[in-house]
Amino acid sequence: MRDHYDFSNSVKNPYAKKLKKQVTIRLDEDTVEYFKGLAEDKGIPYQSLINLYLRDCAQTHRDLKMQWQ
Repeated sequence: MRDHYDFSNSVKNPYAKKLKKQVTIRLDEDTVEYFKGLAEDKGIPYQSLINLYLRDCAQTHRDLKMQWQ
């Protein structure tokens, strides 16, 4: 290992804006199981699938339609 590193020619990470932020959310067990099953069928981690779904909702400005009973 060197005593000194020269970062004068370094470049900012172009993907830094796309870094993920860890958050804690509470989801129903059946919701998690649904996404886990779907993710297994698609061959991707379920957390990535949930992220993709939420990103799609945000990008398309999808509005939630709820009816209280």
